[in-house]
Amino acid sequence: MIGASAVKSDGDSVGTKCYTGKLEAPAIGETAVSVSEMKERTTQQKSSDSTLLGAWDFASEISANGISSFDTVTDTTTRNNHGTLVNVPTRAVTGHSWTGAYHEFTEAPDEYAAIHFHADDLGDANWDVDFEWTVPEGQESGVYAARLRTDGDESYIPFFVRPPTGAATADILFLAPTNSYLAYANDHMVTDGAATELLIGRTPSLQPEDIFLSEHREYGLSCYDTHADGHGVFYSSRLRPILNLSPTYKHWLAAPPGSVWQFNADLHLIDWLETKEYNYDVVTDEDLHFDGIDLLESYDVVLTGTHPEYYSLEMWETISTYQDRGGRLMYMGANGFYWQTAFHPEEPNVIEIRKGDTGIRTYDIPNGELNLSFTGEKGGMWRQRDKAPQKLVGIGFSAQGFDDCSYYRRQADSNESEMDFIFENVDSDVIGDFGLIGGGAAGLEVDRYDQSLGTPDNTYLLASSEDHSDNYLHVVEEILATTPALSGTEDPQVRGDMVYFKTPNEGGVFSTGSIAWCGSLATNDYDNNISQITENVLETFLTEETLPGADP
Repeated sequence: MIGASAVKSDGDSVGTKCYTGKLEAPAIGETAVSVSEMKERTTQQKSSDSTLLGAWDFASEISANGISSFDTVTDTTTRNNHGTLVNVPTRAVTGHSWTGAYHEFTEAPDEYAAIHFHADDLGDANWDVDFEWTVPEGQESGVYAARLRTDGDESYIPFFVRPPTGAATADILFLAPTNSYLAYANDHMVTDGAATELLIGRTPSLQPEDIFLSEHREYGLSCYDTHADGHGVFYSSRLRPILNLSPTYKHWLAAPPGSVWQFNADLHLIDWLETKEYNYDVVTDEDLHFDGIDLLESYDVVLTGTHPEYYSLEMWETISTYQDRGGRLMYMGANGFYWQTAFHPEEPNVIEIRKGDTGIRTYDIPNGELNLSFTGEKGGMWRQRDKAPQKLVGIGFSAQGFDDCSYYRRQADSNESEMDFIFENVDSDVIGDFGLIGGGAAGLEVDRYDQSLGTPDNTYLLASSEDHSDNYLHVVEEILATTPALSGTEDPQVRGDMVYFKTPNEGGVFSTGSIAWCGSLATNDYDNNISQITENVLETFLTEETLPGADP
């Protein structure tokens, strides 16, 4: 065992006193050698040294497509004592010989022959199995939870039942943004963040889960946290208890009274579909990544969650292909398709995210470490790879604020006759001035129409949010110098836009432009203009062979 002390527990060797720091080219010999001898030995010399029990070259798994093995490191001696990595330490990091000439580890493997270990890494909690449940044949696809009860307390473990492979059971598909759930899994921002109150414009309300996680770091970190040595967290695993992934959890970041974010915010949309008695299937980001277009092509309409922020290349291209083939997409949130994300081909339980160069983030990436170890691709924002969200859904991340939410006002395009189907039975020019999230349908994070970033020419700008507070700030990736007046009361780009456009083969896209949209669906017993607009679009997407509006 290297990087930890081994102790026996129930007959197994368990690591304790785990190491934090980088290691490169470790070797174990039959006899001790001097420091000068160690320095003289190259990797090649180690491989041929018969006195070595093992010599591990961390660069040997690096290929043009990333690091080929998820958890194996290669012993270069003839003894073949290959190593197994535990708890996903960070790979594709600079080694002692990094010159700065290369910033992609795939181009200079020898300069990236290190692994960064952290004592607080966690890839798999390895809990014992207490119970199992086999999904019965014919079980309805949907969102479920295992309910755990003790005296005076209960907890929920959510899970998703997808339809049988290749056998859609409905015309509507809800795409659960599980990558985003994992990115925020067990985040410690409310207790660790230096500017939490400034960010949300109020004193945060801590939940018992927040306090517990602060005291029990062994439950693992989110991709918004940093390791104990200050290095950003690049990986997140679902093989552990995730305490903020629960229908009863109130997130410190989301605006009251609802205070819901991610999973439980998406339950507003699930509740609306159930109340309106729509038949729908549910799949996850993981399903979308690995199954691709075969997963989507049977569905007339695909609905996103409220915050589908983290997308792999395969997911991005599948959504694009679905639209080009005539699929109809309802983007029910904001700040979607933002950060590049990777799955390793061998391990679907773990995602990788590296945030750097620009974008709203809680750490800055070390020089030379932006590329994703799982795939070799450059990390960071999708718009840096010419895949701005505007190209996919007509709008992209524009601003964020977490004190209150606001409303939309209809724009001129909404009065075009071909847009009547969206606003049928909607009389007011003001849309969504109510809701369970901050009192309005427009807020938390908002997206805007921007043709310079790829909004299609045939897009209808239907409504725009207004009257945001100065807690709402323009996204940093669009600020080139320190500039005043980039907040809600003065900056016209601090807004969310509702848009619609047609895609090839009678496909269509409707985008809400706000994370808070779904929090307004249930107001007044579902009799409100947010619910009505959502229903109007969904019904048209389901029933009309030819969609209204200008062709692409």
